[in-house]
Amino acid sequence: MTSAATGNGHDREFTFWRDHTTTALQPVAAPSILGLYGFAAATSIVAANLAGWYGDDTVTPLVLFPFALAFGGIAQLLAGMWAYRARDGLATAMHGMWGSFWIAYGLYQLLIALDVLPATTDPAAAVAFGFWFVALAAITWVGAAAAMAENAALTAVLVTLAAGATLLAVGSIAAAGVAETIGAYVLIASAVLAFYTASAMMLRGTFKRVVLPVGERGAPQAPGATPRHPIQYAAGEPGVKIGQ
Repeated sequence: MTSAATGNGHDREFTFWRDHTTTALQPVAAPSILGLYGFAAATSIVAANLAGWYGDDTVTPLVLFPFALAFGGIAQLLAGMWAYRARDGLATAMHGMWGSFWIAYGLYQLLIALDVLPATTDPAAAVAFGFWFVALAAITWVGAAAAMAENAALTAVLVTLAAGATLLAVGSIAAAGVAETIGAYVLIASAVLAFYTASAMMLRGTFKRVVLPVGERGAPQAPGATPRHPIQYAAGEPGVKIGQ
């Protein structure tokens, strides 16, 4: 059978299912706008503290606790669940994972401020805290690889995020203060990139055109790509079309 015949057969099957499918539209706003803004704000503030720009070991944890918990944690976790509704597996994993981290981090800061748990100035606590970042870095590196199929801006966010988490893991576990400080600066860069990406998504949604480029990849039918014919309404809204 020739490739043309095979292609025609596939197109007929695709047309049949499109003609015999009822689509119920439940579009949602792009959840990653909230998720990336929440991540950018929480990460920039906490990373600045880790970099030594401000803060102490007594008052600062108590002040960081509500912001990290609510904006970095709850808001981003909700964005992850809404990304699930938008059928975006990558955003679901990244926002869900990092949102959960920020909730845990906020609670940890509260318990430090209340003298219930030791701060990371304690060597044993620092090592245990470093292993948080081992898990986070491993999953984020996989997410960064997956983001290469979407756009350059998101890839840059996740690459710098994974690199920063890796450096914080090394710095905490090996008691290497230089690695921790460098990691904090890399996380600040990731926060700036996340702010840019979220702004680009929001402006695109309101102006209905690209205002800030994010380096989106071409259509799935580009040479060398795997052909895809998802049965979906041909509108570019999350919840209607796969992804954001």
